[in-house]
Amino acid sequence: MSKLYAVSDLHVGSPDNRQAVAGLAARPEDWLIVAGDVGERFEDVRWAIERLRDRFQKVIWVPGNHELWTLPGDPHHTRGEERYQELVEMCRGLDVLTPEDPYPVWRAPGEEPTVLAPLFLLYDYSFRPPGLSKEQAVARAAGSGVLCGDELLLHPDPHPSREAWCEARLQLSARRLAEVPERYRLVPISHFPLRLEPAVLARIPMFSLWCGSRATEDWHRRFRARVVVSGHLHLPGTTWRDGVRFEEVSFGYPRDRARGGSSGLRLREVLPAEGFADADTDADTGVDLDRAVGPGAAPLPE
Repeated sequence: MSKLYAVSDLHVGSPDNRQAVAGLAARPEDWLIVAGDVGERFEDVRWAIERLRDRFQKVIWVPGNHELWTLPGDPHHTRGEERYQELVEMCRGLDVLTPEDPYPVWRAPGEEPTVLAPLFLLYDYSFRPPGLSKEQAVARAAGSGVLCGDELLLHPDPHPSREAWCEARLQLSARRLAEVPERYRLVPISHFPLRLEPAVLARIPMFSLWCGSRATEDWHRRFRARVVVSGHLHLPGTTWRDGVRFEEVSFGYPRDRARGGSSGLRLREVLPAEGFADADTDADTGVDLDRAVGPGAAPLPE
């Protein structure tokens, strides 16, 4: 049976991570979701996507924040929307689906057809403590030693700000999701988590500023999610909320895996759903007690 796998945060600028991607075994019958942060330099992203496409029947990519960075010395020095569109066209040239393409339907014998919805959403700084403005929250984060590299490297051009770009993406994505026929359930795929709760990391709670938008808190219910896939937090694992399974699928940096006791590139199985339908979950935390879930804390995801 064909399976749907997912991974994010490959960060192939790291030699160890690049070697792990190069050594990944082929799964020619299966599909792969690549949920962002493949790398920072355009050619590194192309290298990784091309190799993954060679190993899977179908590959679906969404951008993380790192693909959108404009680094000094990168020959692809475009910024913002222009850089994103370059990445989209690169993926299309490799026969890889993007958030700008029609949503595919995943089918397997004995499984309900499920729409896969790749989303590019960004963040709007609304994952911040109550009573603080964006500027106050960023200043508090910086004062605690936390400042995402996006503040210097992720340019929103031609939008006036990253939160304005996020708002445009939220409106576009919500409109497209609402157009999916009601007979289908969906797998929303976003680099950034849809909910605040998992984004408040124990060691670096203020990093949540760069993690999503409160506008998507109910999207798993509003848009009939079967499974939600995201990355960004470098805390791979399974959680549940409102009967919906959430998969955080990060590979992360070598230091993250050393903390969790794992070094190999492990793909997370998203579908089929066998073994998940009657999961025994903790009502307070939503954590699947049988399958949880990576280390309790992680270094700054950047």
